[in-house]
Amino acid sequence: MSETSWKDRLFGGFRKTSERLSENLAAPITGVVGTAKLDNATLDTVEDALIMSDLGPSAAARIRAKLTEKRFGLSITERELKEAVAEEIAEILRPVAKPIEITAFPRPQVILVIGVNGSGKTTTIAKLAHWFKEDDYGVMLAAGDTFRAAAIGQLATWAGRIDVPIVRGPEGGDPASIVFDAVKAATEQGIDALVVDTAGRLQNKRELMDELAKIRKVLGRLNPEAPHDVVLVLDATNGQNALAQIDVFKEVAGVTGLIMTKLDGTARGGILVAAAEQYGLPIHAIGVGEKIDDLRPFDPDLVARVIAGVA
Repeated sequence: MSETSWKDRLFGGFRKTSERLSENLAAPITGVVGTAKLDNATLDTVEDALIMSDLGPSAAARIRAKLTEKRFGLSITERELKEAVAEEIAEILRPVAKPIEITAFPRPQVILVIGVNGSGKTTTIAKLAHWFKEDDYGVMLAAGDTFRAAAIGQLATWAGRIDVPIVRGPEGGDPASIVFDAVKAATEQGIDALVVDTAGRLQNKRELMDELAKIRKVLGRLNPEAPHDVVLVLDATNGQNALAQIDVFKEVAGVTGLIMTKLDGTARGGILVAAAEQYGLPIHAIGVGEKIDDLRPFDPDLVARVIAGVA
């Protein structure tokens, strides 16, 4: 996919978010000259618009404070207001924009991918593997979500499509044993990145915690540095519920970074900003669409401008 078509897809994906935010930001802009005074009433409208776009109260308050500091009492056009909001959103997002880098030595770099069922986790694993392969890294998948036969089958299908090896076991098998076998195989084959699928059920948090702890223990025996990354896949359509998932998975799995999926068509793209403001976890990538190359590194400036409707 060309950069132009990716940008168009990003625009489309965030359109509902940006249209809702733009409509609310434009509300105080009146008169023939199309300006508003950036007073407390206007700032109230701006702050409310940001909260309604799922940026969250903390980020909205931070952006309001910055606008007050820089422009309070000045006349401002709709375009200038959107540009100013975009810049403040970018200030929140820039520190967390960090792609996954394959730097582990000795190899392989073990990347545990976690997330609730339905978040796009398995597809994201395939996209990640394709991404690494495009960068000339050797990649292997491990089907550690043995709770669902469908997850094993889906990951195996993707492995075949992108032509990478996969280590799998039976439905109901021991995930830690599969991960153990996968690390051994990846080491023997000189694989650079081992991407591991894990169970996504949250109904029994203790069971999931025990399972992940067992995987970590097995990994530690093979490589004390593993897992090198614990990546949480979040479904953007869940809005504020995505933040609750970060809370849970931070507790049970020690999340090191985020990937946000399903940004195409949701009006809740602002949740990226809320996550960045509240947790400060690296955002590695975002997904807009179902195709294999629809996962891209997180570009904070572009996303900020798209959210604010000025890209």
